[in-house]
Amino acid sequence: MTTEPLVVIGPEGPRPFMRGILVHSLVSRGVPFSVAFETAKQIDDRLPDRGQVKREELAQLLDELLGDRYALDAPSIHPTPEPTRVVDPEGGVQPFSKGILAVSLQGVGLEPPDAHDLAREIEGRLLGEGRQEIRRGELRELVTETIERTRGDLAAERYWVWHQVRDAGRPIFLLLGGSTGVGKTSVAVEVARRLEIARVQSTDLIRQIMRLMFSADLMPEIHCSTYEAAQALKPELRGAANALIIGFREQAQKVAVGVHALLDRAVEEGTSLILEGGHLLPGIVDVSRYAADAHVVYQVVATLDREAHRNRFSVRYKRARDREPGRYLKHFREIGQIQDHILGEADRYELPIIDNVNKEETILSVIRSVLASIQRPLDFRAKSEVS
Repeated sequence: MTTEPLVVIGPEGPRPFMRGILVHSLVSRGVPFSVAFETAKQIDDRLPDRGQVKREELAQLLDELLGDRYALDAPSIHPTPEPTRVVDPEGGVQPFSKGILAVSLQGVGLEPPDAHDLAREIEGRLLGEGRQEIRRGELRELVTETIERTRGDLAAERYWVWHQVRDAGRPIFLLLGGSTGVGKTSVAVEVARRLEIARVQSTDLIRQIMRLMFSADLMPEIHCSTYEAAQALKPELRGAANALIIGFREQAQKVAVGVHALLDRAVEEGTSLILEGGHLLPGIVDVSRYAADAHVVYQVVATLDREAHRNRFSVRYKRARDREPGRYLKHFREIGQIQDHILGEADRYELPIIDNVNKEETILSVIRSVLASIQRPLDFRAKSEVS
């Protein structure tokens, strides 16, 4: 039996209720996607057999579900004012978006609630002043001053320096190394979103491409997992006490060829990227060759609590069914030894090590470390050149 779709009754007439449209509307008004998605699902679940609902009732239900976490105007009760137009130096015009601004603020190390609060404050000020238009440089100045007043000098300086660096057009290469199962991939994806870096690559993908190019007979080191690479060593090395680490280093050295090719290409294109993977072993990937062309930031992510590290494999399995945790747990001792080696090398090369205890804190730590690494001796208050 087919259920009739829910219809929303408003001044413009009946419209079908669609969760996708509601999610987009909420996200554009500063609500995180996960919250918007869950809210739309809850509304759909609450109104399964209604047939139709008034716009005002839907707005009231939204307020009930979201509470006072997000300052949403009730649809159809108050007319939505035209957003302030933001004019860039080339004359292009875009409507101001607090959602986009909130993401940008998270990209300079503000926690999501603080970023959304500040974005709403900026939006309220522009609307309160009746600003129909604002230059991008003036908006940036306003945001910087607001951050300085509400979050302090350091946060404001990070915001200003980040946009100065982005305006300069020099690409950023963020390398996130670390052993299997420490959470590098999920951290890299979220950092990329907040820093607005479109390209995220994994050394596992590089190794997979190399497997297609080089047979197991020609290059056996890349045709096995990092913790099994010792099996590809010459017979006289397999019995060595440190065969596990020798095999891991051999594999990392082979994958480093593909890593350098990827970074060389990014330099040619002037494209920022985040590269994550267990093969990014300090001392093997030569990042110095890119120092003149890009901001290179090299960090290592770890999970120092062995039990927490072990539990991550079960969580990973629930999210990606093709990753059976049994084989990782079977080799958990080897994975731990590889992590110890990576951390030792990171310490020797004086690289930042981030213990991934809490994902959100790790993301913020990575972002703040990136900004600290690329920061120039700029006086963020000296804005006479603002366009």
